[in-house]
Amino acid sequence: MKMKRLVSVLLAGAMTLSLVACGSSAPATETAPAATEEAAPAATEEAAPAATEEATSDEPVTLTMWCIATEGDSNRHAYEQAIADMEEKYPNVTLEWEAIENEAYKTKIATAMADGTDLPDIFFTWSCAFLGDFVAQDRVYCLDDTLAKYSDELPESMLGNTTYDGKHYGVPLTMNIVALFANMDLLAEAGWDHVPVDYDELMQCCDDLVAAGIIPFGCAGGETWCVTEYLEPIIEKSIGADALNDIFLGKATYNNPDVAKAVDTFQEMIDKGYFDPAGASLPNDDVKANFMAGRTAFYQNGTWNCADFANDAEFLPKVQVTEFPVIDSSKSKLGQLIGGPSDTLAVSASSPNAELAAEYTAELGKLICHYGYLDGCGLPAWIPYGDTSSINPLTQSVAEICANADAYVLFGDTAMSAVDKDPYLDAVAKVYGKELDGQGFIDELAGAIR
Repeated sequence: MKMKRLVSVLLAGAMTLSLVACGSSAPATETAPAATEEAAPAATEEAAPAATEEATSDEPVTLTMWCIATEGDSNRHAYEQAIADMEEKYPNVTLEWEAIENEAYKTKIATAMADGTDLPDIFFTWSCAFLGDFVAQDRVYCLDDTLAKYSDELPESMLGNTTYDGKHYGVPLTMNIVALFANMDLLAEAGWDHVPVDYDELMQCCDDLVAAGIIPFGCAGGETWCVTEYLEPIIEKSIGADALNDIFLGKATYNNPDVAKAVDTFQEMIDKGYFDPAGASLPNDDVKANFMAGRTAFYQNGTWNCADFANDAEFLPKVQVTEFPVIDSSKSKLGQLIGGPSDTLAVSASSPNAELAAEYTAELGKLICHYGYLDGCGLPAWIPYGDTSSINPLTQSVAEICANADAYVLFGDTAMSAVDKDPYLDAVAKVYGKELDGQGFIDELAGAIR
Protein backbone atom coordinates (compact mmCIF):
# COMPACT_ATOMS: atom_id res chain seq x y z
CA MET A 1 0.00 0.00 0.00
CA LYS A 2 2.83 2.41 0.88
CA MET A 3 4.51 1.76 -2.48
CA LYS A 4 1.23 2.28 -4.30
CA ARG A 5 0.84 5.71 -2.69
CA LEU A 6 4.44 6.58 -3.55
CA VAL A 7 3.99 5.70 -7.21
CA SER A 8 0.72 7.65 -7.31
CA VAL A 9 2.41 10.78 -5.96
CA LEU A 10 5.28 10.42 -8.41
CA LEU A 11 2.86 10.07 -11.31
CA ALA A 12 0.91 13.07 -10.13
CA GLY A 13 4.10 15.07 -10.26
CA ALA A 14 5.03 13.77 -13.69
CA MET A 15 1.66 14.78 -15.08
CA THR A 16 2.25 18.47 -14.32
CA LEU A 17 4.94 18.81 -16.97
CA SER A 18 4.03 20.78 -20.05
CA LEU A 19 4.80 18.67 -23.09
CA VAL A 20 6.00 19.53 -26.56
CA ALA A 21 3.59 21.46 -28.75
CA CYS A 22 3.04 19.68 -32.06
CA GLY A 23 2.55 21.57 -35.28
CA SER A 24 -0.39 23.93 -34.80
CA SER A 25 -1.32 22.47 -31.44
CA ALA A 26 -1.94 24.48 -28.33
CA PRO A 27 1.44 25.83 -27.21
CA ALA A 28 3.36 24.30 -24.35
CA THR A 29 5.47 26.44 -22.05
CA GLU A 30 9.04 27.08 -23.15
CA THR A 31 10.42 25.57 -19.94
CA ALA A 32 8.62 22.76 -18.17
CA PRO A 33 7.55 23.79 -14.66
CA ALA A 34 8.77 21.85 -11.67
CA ALA A 35 6.69 18.81 -10.72
CA THR A 36 4.43 19.19 -7.72
CA GLU A 37 2.55 16.63 -5.70
CA GLU A 38 -0.74 18.52 -5.70
CA ALA A 39 -1.17 18.79 -9.44
CA ALA A 40 -3.31 15.73 -10.06
CA PRO A 41 -5.37 13.37 -7.89
CA ALA A 42 -3.62 10.27 -6.65
CA ALA A 43 -4.77 6.76 -7.43
CA THR A 44 -7.77 5.50 -5.51
CA GLU A 45 -9.08 2.11 -4.52
CA GLU A 46 -12.42 2.70 -6.23
CA ALA A 47 -13.35 1.18 -9.55
CA ALA A 48 -13.06 3.28 -12.70
CA PRO A 49 -15.70 6.03 -12.74
CA ALA A 50 -18.28 5.78 -15.47
CA ALA A 51 -18.01 9.11 -17.26
CA THR A 52 -20.44 8.17 -20.00
CA GLU A 53 -23.58 6.16 -20.21
CA GLU A 54 -23.60 2.92 -22.10
CA ALA A 55 -24.17 2.89 -25.83
CA THR A 56 -26.80 5.43 -26.75
CA SER A 57 -28.95 2.88 -28.55
CA ASP A 58 -29.84 -0.78 -28.18
CA GLU A 59 -29.47 -1.21 -31.92
CA PRO A 60 -26.55 -3.52 -32.84
CA VAL A 61 -23.55 -1.59 -34.08
CA THR A 62 -20.26 -2.86 -35.49
CA LEU A 63 -17.14 -0.73 -35.03
CA THR A 64 -13.79 -1.48 -36.63
CA MET A 65 -10.34 -0.75 -35.22
CA TRP A 66 -6.74 -0.92 -36.45
CA CYS A 67 -3.86 -1.05 -33.97
CA ILE A 68 -0.32 -2.41 -33.48
CA ALA A 69 -1.06 -4.74 -30.53
CA THR A 70 0.10 -7.89 -32.32
CA GLU A 71 0.51 -11.20 -30.52
CA GLY A 72 4.11 -10.41 -29.61
CA ASP A 73 3.46 -6.83 -28.55
CA SER A 74 3.81 -5.94 -24.86
CA ASN A 75 0.44 -4.18 -24.95
CA ARG A 76 -1.51 -7.13 -26.37
CA HIS A 77 -2.80 -8.27 -22.99
CA ALA A 78 -3.98 -4.75 -22.11
CA TYR A 79 -5.96 -4.53 -25.35
CA GLU A 80 -7.52 -7.95 -24.83
CA GLN A 81 -8.56 -7.17 -21.26
CA ALA A 82 -9.93 -3.77 -22.18
CA ILE A 83 -11.93 -5.10 -25.13
CA ALA A 84 -13.40 -7.85 -22.94
CA ASP A 85 -14.55 -5.21 -20.44
CA MET A 86 -16.05 -3.15 -23.25
CA GLU A 87 -18.15 -6.10 -24.39
CA GLU A 88 -19.95 -5.92 -21.04
CA LYS A 89 -20.26 -2.15 -21.00
CA TYR A 90 -21.42 -1.88 -24.61
CA PRO A 91 -23.29 -5.16 -25.25
CA ASN A 92 -24.80 -3.84 -28.47
CA VAL A 93 -21.39 -2.97 -29.95
CA THR A 94 -19.29 -5.53 -31.80
CA LEU A 95 -15.67 -4.48 -32.19
CA GLU A 96 -13.83 -5.97 -35.13
CA TRP A 97 -10.15 -5.24 -34.63
CA GLU A 98 -7.00 -5.91 -36.59
CA ALA A 99 -3.45 -5.71 -35.23
CA ILE A 100 -0.65 -4.94 -37.68
CA GLU A 101 3.12 -4.98 -37.13
CA ASN A 102 4.58 -1.55 -36.31
CA GLU A 103 6.35 -0.58 -39.54
CA ALA A 104 3.72 -2.16 -41.79
CA TYR A 105 1.05 -0.30 -39.85
CA LYS A 106 2.66 3.07 -40.51
CA THR A 107 2.44 2.43 -44.24
CA LYS A 108 -1.08 1.01 -44.08
CA ILE A 109 -2.61 3.86 -42.08
CA ALA A 110 -0.83 6.58 -44.09
CA THR A 111 -2.00 5.06 -47.36
CA ALA A 112 -5.57 4.73 -46.13
CA MET A 113 -5.60 8.30 -44.86
CA ALA A 114 -4.28 9.64 -48.15
CA ASP A 115 -7.00 7.77 -50.04
CA GLY A 116 -9.71 8.57 -47.52
CA THR A 117 -11.68 5.38 -48.12
CA ASP A 118 -12.06 2.12 -46.20
CA LEU A 119 -10.80 3.69 -42.99
CA PRO A 120 -11.61 1.96 -39.69
CA ASP A 121 -13.90 3.68 -37.20
CA ILE A 122 -11.11 3.71 -34.59
CA PHE A 123 -7.39 3.67 -35.23
CA PHE A 124 -4.16 3.63 -33.30
CA THR A 125 -1.79 6.51 -34.02
CA TRP A 126 1.26 8.18 -32.65
CA SER A 127 0.74 11.74 -31.54
CA CYS A 128 2.26 15.05 -32.63
CA ALA A 129 3.02 15.35 -36.36
CA PHE A 130 2.05 11.74 -37.13
CA LEU A 131 -1.57 12.35 -36.11
CA GLY A 132 -1.32 16.01 -37.13
CA ASP A 133 -0.85 15.05 -40.76
CA PHE A 134 -4.17 13.16 -40.66
CA VAL A 135 -5.92 16.04 -38.90
CA ALA A 136 -4.67 18.39 -41.63
CA GLN A 137 -6.32 16.08 -44.19
CA ASP A 138 -9.65 16.37 -42.30
CA ARG A 139 -9.64 12.62 -41.66
CA VAL A 140 -9.96 12.73 -37.87
CA TYR A 141 -13.04 13.31 -35.71
CA CYS A 142 -12.78 16.10 -33.12
CA LEU A 143 -13.07 14.74 -29.55
CA ASP A 144 -13.63 18.00 -27.66
CA ASP A 145 -17.19 17.20 -26.56
CA THR A 146 -16.34 13.62 -25.63
CA LEU A 147 -13.15 14.32 -23.66
CA ALA A 148 -14.78 17.17 -21.74
CA LYS A 149 -16.67 14.47 -19.81
CA TYR A 150 -13.36 13.03 -18.59
CA SER A 151 -11.67 16.18 -17.33
CA ASP A 152 -11.37 14.77 -13.79
CA GLU A 153 -9.68 11.60 -15.06
CA LEU A 154 -7.56 12.78 -17.98
CA PRO A 155 -5.17 15.68 -17.22
CA GLU A 156 -5.04 18.39 -19.86
CA SER A 157 -1.24 18.12 -19.77
CA MET A 158 -1.54 14.66 -21.30
CA LEU A 159 -3.48 16.04 -24.29
CA GLY A 160 -0.93 18.55 -25.57
CA ASN A 161 0.54 16.20 -28.16
CA THR A 162 -2.87 15.49 -29.74
CA THR A 163 -4.21 19.05 -29.72
CA TYR A 164 -4.23 20.99 -32.99
CA ASP A 165 -5.52 24.55 -33.39
CA GLY A 166 -6.89 24.24 -29.86
CA LYS A 167 -8.97 21.13 -30.60
CA HIS A 168 -8.49 17.61 -29.23
CA TYR A 169 -8.23 14.70 -31.64
CA GLY A 170 -6.73 11.80 -29.67
CA VAL A 171 -7.27 9.61 -26.62
CA PRO A 172 -3.84 9.07 -24.99
CA LEU A 173 -2.92 5.67 -23.59
CA THR A 174 0.26 5.01 -21.66
CA MET A 175 3.27 7.33 -21.83
CA ASN A 176 6.84 6.09 -22.18
CA ILE A 177 10.37 7.38 -22.24
CA VAL A 178 13.65 6.07 -23.63
CA ALA A 179 15.55 4.50 -20.74
CA LEU A 180 18.88 2.78 -20.21
CA PHE A 181 18.51 -0.78 -18.86
CA ALA A 182 21.53 -2.43 -17.23
CA ASN A 183 22.28 -6.09 -16.44
CA MET A 184 23.89 -5.74 -13.02
CA ASP A 185 25.33 -9.27 -13.09
CA LEU A 186 27.40 -8.37 -16.15
CA LEU A 187 28.44 -5.04 -14.67
CA ALA A 188 29.60 -6.90 -11.57
CA GLU A 189 31.82 -9.12 -13.73
CA ALA A 190 33.55 -5.93 -14.89
CA GLY A 191 33.95 -4.68 -11.31
CA TRP A 192 30.93 -2.36 -11.11
CA ASP A 193 28.40 -2.47 -8.26
CA HIS A 194 26.28 0.43 -9.55
CA VAL A 195 24.96 1.85 -12.80
CA PRO A 196 27.26 4.66 -14.02
CA VAL A 197 25.95 8.02 -12.80
CA ASP A 198 27.68 10.31 -15.31
CA TYR A 199 29.09 10.12 -18.82
CA ASP A 200 32.72 9.63 -17.77
CA GLU A 201 31.68 6.72 -15.56
CA LEU A 202 29.65 5.20 -18.39
CA MET A 203 32.64 5.33 -20.73
CA GLN A 204 34.91 3.79 -18.07
CA CYS A 205 32.33 1.10 -17.40
CA CYS A 206 32.16 0.30 -21.12
CA ASP A 207 35.96 0.07 -21.28
CA ASP A 208 35.94 -2.29 -18.31
CA LEU A 209 33.22 -4.41 -19.87
CA VAL A 210 35.11 -4.70 -23.15
CA ALA A 211 38.26 -5.65 -21.23
CA ALA A 212 36.26 -8.37 -19.50
CA GLY A 213 35.04 -9.72 -22.84
CA ILE A 214 31.51 -8.35 -22.41
CA ILE A 215 29.73 -6.34 -25.12
CA PRO A 216 28.30 -3.15 -23.55
CA PHE A 217 25.39 -2.35 -25.92
CA GLY A 218 23.06 -4.03 -28.36
CA CYS A 219 21.22 -1.93 -30.95
CA ALA A 220 18.88 -3.22 -33.67
CA GLY A 221 20.17 -1.76 -36.90
CA GLY A 222 17.49 -3.75 -38.69
CA GLU A 223 14.91 -1.30 -37.29
CA THR A 224 16.10 2.29 -37.57
CA TRP A 225 13.79 3.56 -34.84
CA CYS A 226 15.88 1.50 -32.42
CA VAL A 227 18.99 3.41 -33.50
CA THR A 228 17.20 6.68 -32.73
CA GLU A 229 16.66 5.36 -29.18
CA TYR A 230 20.44 5.64 -28.76
CA LEU A 231 21.21 8.67 -30.91
CA GLU A 232 18.43 10.98 -29.69
CA PRO A 233 19.34 10.78 -25.96
CA ILE A 234 23.00 11.36 -26.87
CA ILE A 235 22.05 14.47 -28.86
CA GLU A 236 19.63 15.69 -26.17
CA LYS A 237 22.22 15.26 -23.40
CA SER A 238 24.71 17.18 -25.58
CA ILE A 239 22.63 20.15 -26.83
CA GLY A 240 19.68 20.29 -24.41
CA ALA A 241 16.00 19.46 -24.69
CA ASP A 242 14.85 22.85 -25.99
CA ALA A 243 17.41 22.88 -28.80
CA LEU A 244 16.54 19.35 -29.91
CA ASN A 245 12.81 20.03 -29.69
CA ASP A 246 13.18 23.11 -31.89
CA ILE A 247 15.03 21.05 -34.50
CA PHE A 248 12.40 18.30 -34.50
CA LEU A 249 9.59 20.84 -34.89
CA GLY A 250 11.33 22.70 -37.71
CA LYS A 251 11.94 25.82 -35.62
CA ALA A 252 15.73 25.42 -35.91
CA THR A 253 18.09 23.97 -38.49
CA TYR A 254 20.12 20.78 -38.26
CA ASN A 255 23.13 22.89 -39.22
CA ASN A 256 24.33 22.85 -35.62
CA PRO A 257 27.95 21.88 -34.81
CA ASP A 258 26.89 20.53 -31.42
CA VAL A 259 24.60 18.03 -33.17
CA ALA A 260 27.53 16.95 -35.35
CA LYS A 261 29.65 16.53 -32.24
CA ALA A 262 26.97 14.38 -30.60
CA VAL A 263 26.76 12.15 -33.68
CA ASP A 264 30.53 11.77 -33.60
CA THR A 265 30.26 10.79 -29.92
CA PHE A 266 27.86 7.99 -30.90
CA GLN A 267 30.21 6.78 -33.62
CA GLU A 268 33.20 6.87 -31.27
CA MET A 269 31.29 4.47 -29.03
CA ILE A 270 30.79 2.16 -32.02
CA ASP A 271 34.47 2.42 -32.97
CA LYS A 272 35.54 1.47 -29.44
CA GLY A 273 33.63 -1.80 -29.70
CA TYR A 274 30.86 -0.76 -27.34
CA PHE A 275 28.15 -2.08 -29.70
CA ASP A 276 27.46 -5.65 -30.70
CA PRO A 277 28.42 -5.78 -34.41
CA ALA A 278 25.85 -8.52 -34.99
CA GLY A 279 23.11 -6.07 -33.99
CA ALA A 280 23.62 -4.00 -37.12
CA SER A 281 21.35 -6.32 -39.11
CA LEU A 282 19.15 -7.75 -36.34
CA PRO A 283 15.53 -6.87 -35.53
CA ASN A 284 14.73 -5.44 -32.12
CA ASP A 285 13.25 -8.66 -30.73
CA ASP A 286 16.57 -10.44 -31.25
CA VAL A 287 18.63 -7.64 -29.70
CA LYS A 288 16.28 -7.52 -26.73
CA ALA A 289 16.52 -11.29 -26.33
CA ASN A 290 20.32 -11.04 -26.41
CA PHE A 291 20.20 -8.51 -23.57
CA MET A 292 17.94 -10.75 -21.50
CA ALA A 293 20.18 -13.74 -22.24
CA GLY A 294 23.25 -11.90 -20.94
CA ARG A 295 24.97 -11.22 -24.28
CA THR A 296 25.06 -7.44 -23.74
CA ALA A 297 25.27 -5.38 -20.55
CA PHE A 298 23.06 -2.45 -21.60
CA TYR A 299 19.91 -2.02 -23.67
CA GLN A 300 18.50 1.43 -24.42
CA ASN A 301 14.90 1.42 -25.57
CA GLY A 302 11.38 2.39 -24.51
CA THR A 303 10.10 1.78 -21.00
CA TRP A 304 7.33 -0.42 -22.38
CA ASN A 305 10.01 -3.11 -22.06
CA CYS A 306 9.58 -3.05 -18.28
CA ALA A 307 6.65 -5.44 -18.70
CA ASP A 308 8.63 -8.16 -20.45
CA PHE A 309 11.63 -7.78 -18.15
CA ALA A 310 9.43 -7.93 -15.05
CA ASN A 311 7.62 -11.02 -16.32
CA ASP A 312 10.90 -12.96 -16.43
CA ALA A 313 11.38 -14.00 -12.81
CA GLU A 314 14.99 -15.04 -13.39
CA PHE A 315 15.98 -11.85 -15.22
CA LEU A 316 14.14 -9.22 -13.16
CA PRO A 317 16.54 -9.25 -10.15
CA LYS A 318 19.45 -8.58 -12.51
CA VAL A 319 18.13 -5.47 -14.27
CA GLN A 320 18.08 -1.81 -13.26
CA VAL A 321 16.74 1.16 -15.21
CA THR A 322 18.06 4.72 -15.43
CA GLU A 323 18.42 7.54 -17.98
CA PHE A 324 21.35 8.22 -20.28
CA PRO A 325 23.82 10.52 -18.50
CA VAL A 326 24.54 14.16 -19.30
CA ILE A 327 27.34 14.78 -21.80
CA ASP A 328 27.45 18.61 -21.78
CA SER A 329 26.23 19.98 -18.45
CA SER A 330 26.34 23.56 -19.78
CA LYS A 331 23.49 22.74 -22.16
CA SER A 332 21.63 19.76 -20.68
CA LYS A 333 20.89 18.09 -17.38
CA LEU A 334 19.36 14.98 -15.89
CA GLY A 335 15.60 14.87 -16.27
CA GLN A 336 15.64 15.92 -19.92
CA LEU A 337 14.06 12.86 -21.49
CA ILE A 338 13.09 11.48 -24.88
CA GLY A 339 9.43 10.43 -24.87
CA GLY A 340 6.09 11.44 -23.43
CA PRO A 341 2.48 10.52 -24.18
CA SER A 342 2.53 9.30 -27.78
CA ASP A 343 0.46 6.10 -28.11
CA THR A 344 -3.03 7.28 -29.00
CA LEU A 345 -6.42 6.13 -30.23
CA ALA A 346 -8.38 8.33 -32.61
CA VAL A 347 -11.65 8.22 -34.55
CA SER A 348 -12.10 8.57 -38.29
CA ALA A 349 -14.16 11.57 -39.32
CA SER A 350 -15.77 9.38 -41.99
CA SER A 351 -17.10 6.85 -39.48
CA PRO A 352 -20.87 6.45 -39.88
CA ASN A 353 -21.04 6.09 -36.09
CA ALA A 354 -18.47 8.73 -35.19
CA GLU A 355 -20.21 10.02 -32.03
CA LEU A 356 -20.62 6.53 -30.59
CA ALA A 357 -17.12 5.59 -31.73
CA ALA A 358 -15.76 8.62 -29.88
CA GLU A 359 -17.43 7.62 -26.60
CA TYR A 360 -16.37 4.01 -27.09
CA THR A 361 -12.78 5.08 -27.84
CA ALA A 362 -12.52 7.20 -24.70
CA GLU A 363 -13.69 4.32 -22.50
CA LEU A 364 -11.51 1.82 -24.36
CA GLY A 365 -8.48 4.09 -24.09
CA LYS A 366 -8.95 4.49 -20.35
CA LEU A 367 -9.10 0.72 -19.92
CA ILE A 368 -6.07 0.05 -22.15
CA CYS A 369 -4.19 2.63 -20.11
CA HIS A 370 -5.26 0.94 -16.85
CA TYR A 371 -4.31 -2.58 -17.86
CA GLY A 372 -1.15 -1.45 -19.64
CA TYR A 373 -0.02 0.32 -16.47
CA LEU A 374 -0.72 -2.75 -14.35
CA ASP A 375 1.26 -4.84 -16.85
CA GLY A 376 4.20 -2.42 -16.69
CA CYS A 377 3.92 -1.27 -20.30
CA GLY A 378 4.37 2.39 -19.39
CA LEU A 379 3.12 5.16 -17.15
CA PRO A 380 -0.56 6.09 -17.35
CA ALA A 381 -1.75 9.14 -19.26
CA TRP A 382 -5.02 8.80 -17.29
CA ILE A 383 -5.26 9.19 -13.51
CA PRO A 384 -4.62 5.72 -12.02
CA TYR A 385 -7.47 4.00 -10.21
CA GLY A 386 -8.06 0.75 -8.38
CA ASP A 387 -5.38 -1.38 -6.74
CA THR A 388 -1.99 -0.55 -8.26
CA SER A 389 0.08 -2.24 -5.56
CA SER A 390 1.28 -4.92 -8.00
CA ILE A 391 3.18 -2.48 -10.24
CA ASN A 392 6.59 -3.96 -10.96
CA PRO A 393 9.74 -2.34 -9.51
CA LEU A 394 11.10 -1.29 -12.91
CA THR A 395 7.98 0.73 -13.69
CA GLN A 396 8.15 2.21 -10.20
CA SER A 397 11.72 3.32 -10.97
CA VAL A 398 10.57 4.86 -14.26
CA ALA A 399 7.84 6.73 -12.38
CA GLU A 400 10.48 8.23 -10.13
CA ILE A 401 12.62 9.26 -13.12
CA CYS A 402 9.58 10.95 -14.69
CA ALA A 403 8.58 12.63 -11.43
CA ASN A 404 11.96 14.38 -11.49
CA ALA A 405 11.79 15.18 -15.20
CA ASP A 406 12.62 18.66 -16.42
CA ALA A 407 11.49 18.33 -20.04
CA TYR A 408 10.30 15.78 -22.58
CA VAL A 409 11.18 15.75 -26.27
CA LEU A 410 8.91 13.45 -28.22
CA PHE A 411 10.48 10.65 -30.28
CA GLY A 412 11.89 12.26 -33.43
CA ASP A 413 10.06 10.14 -36.02
CA THR A 414 6.81 10.99 -34.25
CA ALA A 415 7.44 14.67 -33.60
CA MET A 416 8.39 15.30 -37.22
CA SER A 417 6.05 15.64 -40.15
CA ALA A 418 5.79 12.74 -42.57
CA VAL A 419 7.81 14.71 -45.12
CA ASP A 420 10.71 15.22 -42.70
CA LYS A 421 10.65 11.82 -41.00
CA ASP A 422 11.94 9.72 -43.91
CA PRO A 423 15.12 11.72 -44.63
CA TYR A 424 15.79 11.82 -40.89
CA LEU A 425 15.55 8.06 -40.50
CA ASP A 426 17.61 7.54 -43.65
CA ALA A 427 20.37 9.74 -42.21
CA VAL A 428 20.22 7.96 -38.83
CA ALA A 429 20.65 4.60 -40.58
CA LYS A 430 23.66 5.97 -42.44
CA VAL A 431 25.20 7.14 -39.18
CA TYR A 432 24.92 3.66 -37.66
CA GLY A 433 26.33 2.15 -40.86
CA LYS A 434 29.23 4.65 -40.76
CA GLU A 435 28.20 6.13 -44.12
CA LEU A 436 27.83 9.60 -42.55
CA ASP A 437 29.85 11.24 -39.80
CA GLY A 438 28.55 14.09 -37.67
CA GLN A 439 29.25 16.79 -40.26
CA GLY A 440 27.75 14.68 -43.00
CA PHE A 441 24.64 14.08 -40.88
CA ILE A 442 23.92 17.77 -40.31
CA ASP A 443 24.79 18.67 -43.91
CA GLU A 444 22.42 16.07 -45.32
CA LEU A 445 19.52 16.99 -43.04
CA ALA A 446 20.05 20.75 -43.29
CA GLY A 447 19.59 20.32 -47.03
CA ALA A 448 16.71 17.82 -46.88
CA ILE A 449 14.65 19.32 -44.04
CA ARG A 450 13.29 22.85 -43.91
